[in-house]
Amino acid sequence: MILHRIGVAWLAATLTATIAPLCEAQYSTDWIANTYGTNATRVGNAARSMWVAPEGVIYTASMWDENEGGVALYQNGQSLGSIGGHGDFQGGAITGNATSLFVAMQYNAAYGSGSVGRYNRASGARDLLIAVSADTTEKLADVVTGLATSGSLLYASDFPGNRVRVYTTDGVWQRDIGVAGPGALAVDASGNLWVAQKNAGAVLQFGPGGQLLNTIQLGSSARPSSLYFDSQSLQLMIGDSGPDMNIKNYSVASTPYFAGTFGVRGGYLDTTSGIKGQVGDKRFTRVTGIGKDSSGTLYVLNNPWGGSRDLGRNGGTDIQAYDGTGTLRWKLQAVNFEGNATPDPATDGAMFYGGTNLYSGTAGGTFVANTIDPITYPSDPRINLADISRGEHFAQVASVSGQRILVAAGQNPDTFYFFHFNAASGYIAIPDYTLPGSAFNTTAPARNGFCLDSKGDLWVGLDKTNAITHYPLTGFDASGKPLWSAALTTPVPATISRLTRIVYLPESDTMILTGEDASITDWTAVGTRVEVYHGWLAGNTGAPGPVITLTSANPKSIAAAGNYLFVGYVHTVPNIDAFNLTTGAIDTTFVNSSPNTVYVGNDVDSMYGLRAFLRSTGEYVVTKDNYNGASVVVYRWTPAAGH
Repeated sequence: MILHRIGVAWLAATLTATIAPLCEAQYSTDWIANTYGTNATRVGNAARSMWVAPEGVIYTASMWDENEGGVALYQNGQSLGSIGGHGDFQGGAITGNATSLFVAMQYNAAYGSGSVGRYNRASGARDLLIAVSADTTEKLADVVTGLATSGSLLYASDFPGNRVRVYTTDGVWQRDIGVAGPGALAVDASGNLWVAQKNAGAVLQFGPGGQLLNTIQLGSSARPSSLYFDSQSLQLMIGDSGPDMNIKNYSVASTPYFAGTFGVRGGYLDTTSGIKGQVGDKRFTRVTGIGKDSSGTLYVLNNPWGGSRDLGRNGGTDIQAYDGTGTLRWKLQAVNFEGNATPDPATDGAMFYGGTNLYSGTAGGTFVANTIDPITYPSDPRINLADISRGEHFAQVASVSGQRILVAAGQNPDTFYFFHFNAASGYIAIPDYTLPGSAFNTTAPARNGFCLDSKGDLWVGLDKTNAITHYPLTGFDASGKPLWSAALTTPVPATISRLTRIVYLPESDTMILTGEDASITDWTAVGTRVEVYHGWLAGNTGAPGPVITLTSANPKSIAAAGNYLFVGYVHTVPNIDAFNLTTGAIDTTFVNSSPNTVYVGNDVDSMYGLRAFLRSTGEYVVTKDNYNGASVVVYRWTPAAGH
């Protein structure tokens, strides 16, 4: 079997050789958003389909995983490695038999889209490529939307072709079955084919010869997103990602009839057994995979909501294993890929908001909630496939007068989305505004810095304005929606050639501006100049001190809290430098855990991948996007006395 794990020995050696600054105080390294924190054991990114072998080996498919192959393997709550390349697969469909896996392939310049690869389960090597669809140009949406095997036959849903194609498992075409918008597939013990029509809320039954036998109409709002035939109970299990967010069971011994459900009705949006948005035992999100092993263990793959046009950056992987009594045995989660986690000021940094998810705890943390409600807010920009960003998984959060404000954005954004919360919506973030947009009276992209400060004010560098635009928070309406006044503008100091970032700290009236030489065209870079203004609103907008020159290569992301500025770098090292805002010196550098029990990734490849918070205890909590490990790294640091 071909197993992919990027070794970290070279990184550990490099970090061991790093000389720590003289003022360094001890810090701890932790992680959240993934069950496991090492590169060898971590849960893979954004699994969107699943097949379970009889012996209990789980295979999931993902569109992209930075550090391993796109088909990940698990058993008994542990990773077994992966198959293929990290960008080989589309992620939307996978199946298998005793010897082979069949996986929907991602667009490739050599063969386009709409193909299925056959992989040897023992070696992990691809030994056959089957061209299923005539649509060979699609790069973002799923083309092959369902796969199933039965004996010597392979079934594949060609979504744009409105057909299910039947092949031998050696790739020899047999026939086509006309189906409008086919999706997930399953084959029962009698050789009947079951086809989900997700958008129609229906599941069709076809006989072995392709004749239509029965239709299960789940309802116009239902969204059958996965199918599994349970040979032990002779029931068809239907994963519904519509408002019910559960699994529906139908007896198929003769004419299909409803036999019950598994999971809380309403899933994570139910308010009778939990808070709206709360995930957990049987509180499912999108049920995109169902399977059982020979011992009767039920495996459910959830795909939390989130992610726009880029299917590799969606809500994440959530695999739950249940025994025969319906009791949760274990779960595997990777619920962040290219996203950050902002310490929640309302909980003194005990909880963390990403753009779509909420976490708490240490050593992997707890996946608390998915903050998207696709039923009530189907136009939420975080799930809008037409959105310009590659997934709004980067958060900034303020808590003012008992009200939270969430701002979500993409990896390298010039557009920001605003949300609020209230008691009736629980953990769900309610969409409000867009910047640029009419609410802020601007069409200019926010390419020169964006900051939601701890008092709820906005500080924005609008493109080509050469100004720092300030929107003071004026309060909240009766529903909790934040309100801002008209813009106030201050010219960018002449000492900043081109403004790149803005951070304002209200507690000390400190403004931090960063800039790059005007000849540099990469507006997503921080630059090398940092100007610190103490007393900005008091009138000091022209006398910075200290001025910091960043000498390490490729600064990409900054965050600030208390008396420290934290800087992360791209294409170089995972190190985070902590600059003292009084002296301008580096007081410490976060390098790695000691011992090396937490994988910290390679770098910070996002503009707002770092976040920082000063707790009431005097401890700094600094978080770093770790797209390499499908997690978020958490540093906890209390500076030495006198710093």
